[in-house]
Amino acid sequence: MLTFSLQSGSNGNCIYVEAGDVRLLFDAGISGRQAEQRMAVHGRGIRDVTALILSHEHADHVRCAGIFQRKFGLPIYATTPTWRAVLRQPVSIGVVDDVRHFEGGGRIEFGDVIVHSVRTPHDAVDGCGFIVEHEGRRLGILTDLGHPFGSLCRLMGELDAAYLESNYDPERLAAGPYPPQLQARIRGNRGHLSNDEAGHLVRPHTTGRLRWVALAHLSEQNNDPGLALETHRQHVGRDFPVHVASRYGVSEIRIV
Repeated sequence: MLTFSLQSGSNGNCIYVEAGDVRLLFDAGISGRQAEQRMAVHGRGIRDVTALILSHEHADHVRCAGIFQRKFGLPIYATTPTWRAVLRQPVSIGVVDDVRHFEGGGRIEFGDVIVHSVRTPHDAVDGCGFIVEHEGRRLGILTDLGHPFGSLCRLMGELDAAYLESNYDPERLAAGPYPPQLQARIRGNRGHLSNDEAGHLVRPHTTGRLRWVALAHLSEQNNDPGLALETHRQHVGRDFPVHVASRYGVSEIRIV
């Protein structure tokens, strides 16, 4: 299994996973042109993608889902509550005619590739993280998590690699431009994980099955890649591989 991030952050999210003959995109928060060009950097064609899977209805994850289907012919997978919320958004995604539903907490099968969905307490109607499983390997796509909910630490120990939300630094958030109500939402149980919270999740698993993590969904205003990396190194040391998924472009290919 291999993967790369096309972009990760509140300005847009999209992650590519390839397992055997199955090619998946998770979320569609960047333009069709950006997705096509960034996949081509690694020799992949977006029209070869098997499916687009949506985690939740927020615009930075779904704004271009309609374009991905109309322009590239990708079937869209979403939970029923998520899709209803997408259709209620002020900005329409346009005409879409191939939407397939899965149950939050359930699984989607693409031949011998299984995508397990994991319900999250983020402030969405039916938000999900995902675990992609193929030939015994398991990749987590875990962003917009709300808080470090009870089963999350256990799940981390069952993964070979993970994209893990590391959204904000508490001091930067407190000193930044966001109003108090928005700061409270980010810090709250339905918001985002801080660098420290993510580091605490990774730390128990650095000598187990987990081979690497890519820090994802970093805030532009309330975080910095260098700060996020340094915070994680304080938790996991210098030897465990920690990467950052860029807010602005495609990452390198990583093997699971």
